[in-house]
Amino acid sequence: MQRRVYGTDHDDPDPGPRLGHEYAELVGGALDGLLLDVTGWSDSERTGGAGLMTEIGAYGPGGRAWYRPRAGDPSFWEWDADSP
Repeated sequence: MQRRVYGTDHDDPDPGPRLGHEYAELVGGALDGLLLDVTGWSDSERTGGAGLMTEIGAYGPGGRAWYRPRAGDPSFWEWDADSP
């Protein structure tokens, strides 16, 4: 099974991770299982988490799914909430 990176198009022939990039796996919520490219993010940006646009969350198109790094293992980001 090929892993897909958040933000890649559904028809992208190669939606998987790229060499030389750093990823966090999204756990739970609408984006469960996707990889988030955190290459070049500062420590403060990474610890702050992210509100990721998604059409499949609780608020539909334009909504966000909020993810935060897992305590003790920041290679996994856990779903926190959905927002409009």
